[in-house]
Amino acid sequence: MSFSDEVRAAFRRGETEAVVRMSRAEIDRAHAVGDLAGEVEARYALARVAIRGGDLPEGEVRAQEALAVALRSGDRALEERPRHVLAAVARMSGDLGRARELYRENIALNEALDRPETVNSEYHNLACCELGLGNLDTARELFKAGRERVFEHGWTDFVPYVCVAGVALASAEGDHARAARMVGVTDAAFAALGQVPDPDDAADLAIARTAAIEALGPTEFAEQYAQGQALDPREAFDDGHD
Repeated sequence: MSFSDEVRAAFRRGETEAVVRMSRAEIDRAHAVGDLAGEVEARYALARVAIRGGDLPEGEVRAQEALAVALRSGDRALEERPRHVLAAVARMSGDLGRARELYRENIALNEALDRPETVNSEYHNLACCELGLGNLDTARELFKAGRERVFEHGWTDFVPYVCVAGVALASAEGDHARAARMVGVTDAAFAALGQVPDPDDAADLAIARTAAIEALGPTEFAEQYAQGQALDPREAFDDGHD
């Protein structure tokens, strides 16, 4: 397994200390031999760890370091992940207008790189920005289109994020019972893959979960959550909700 595959898998499993240890070692190795791609990947990984730990300024610094190395390489493909992190930092900092523009730029970059799955992922993030900006109809359309692509192409790793979208939309619409069920669906989907959410999506889930508990009360939330845990993700969207 390559360093990239190994460190990303560890991050998805929530193994923060392992990611930091591996990334620091990779930076030393890559810098010594002039492996710019390896250095970008390691610095990107450290940026994600910082964001997961709630240190957005550190995450931005690490992402800028990774982007600087990518720009030196002249390989546009290496710019993509650092730019993605910078957009995530803007989104999590509440600068949704800036985040929206950065996600649009990264969509264009991934389209040029012919990476349809990553294009879809960035559209998901763009939809989250639209939702936060109060553009529910736009967000609903983007989420629906992204979900259809995920199920059509069998992009299994992204299924939990389709469910995150369902949580966020239900919460924004004030349907807290559905939000609670979708939290259950989402947690089960991540568990099925042995993964945890990315930091920005984890933050959205936490907000929706708290709002649902406050609106429904702990007992009703638990009941709705349990119903969701028993649902297949496709089934959860077969009830007419977009």
